[in-house]
Amino acid sequence: MKKLFLAIIAIVVVAAVVVWQLPSDAQTAPDVQFTTLDGEQFTTQDLRGKVVLVKFWATNCTTCVAQMPSNIENYNNLKDRGYDTIAVAMKYDPPNYVKNFAESRQLPFKVVIDSTGELAQAFGDVRLTPTAFLIDKQGNIIRRYLGNYDKEAFLATVNKALG
Repeated sequence: MKKLFLAIIAIVVVAAVVVWQLPSDAQTAPDVQFTTLDGEQFTTQDLRGKVVLVKFWATNCTTCVAQMPSNIENYNNLKDRGYDTIAVAMKYDPPNYVKNFAESRQLPFKVVIDSTGELAQAFGDVRLTPTAFLIDKQGNIIRRYLGNYDKEAFLATVNKALG
């Protein structure tokens, strides 16, 4: 009975992840203000004209940490074509951990700490990490990702959005 229950739970979790990653009707990214570790402030409106990955993550999230090298590689390879990445650390993540992680890994993209939880709330009450949103040049969310995702499919979506 326990095995059946665990199997059902596993199926529900897999189905939820698949549904989360399915493309939905274009939804405009929320109008929020970000503040980087360096104090730079910008809004989602300022990102128009770029394809942007907004990634909610935490330093204690093993999947998040494992994905960072790919995030760095994608950013470095695509930034000259109009691609950007914003790494949004969750409100429970200690700021000194986030700063240390960003410095020690030499993250080349913008790193933000969501100290109040407003950003996570604005993007649909994000609670699980990693959760990422791919935003097109017009400011529409074209894809959301929860957990691991297929790298080739991700790059194909980004390249299509870049044009």
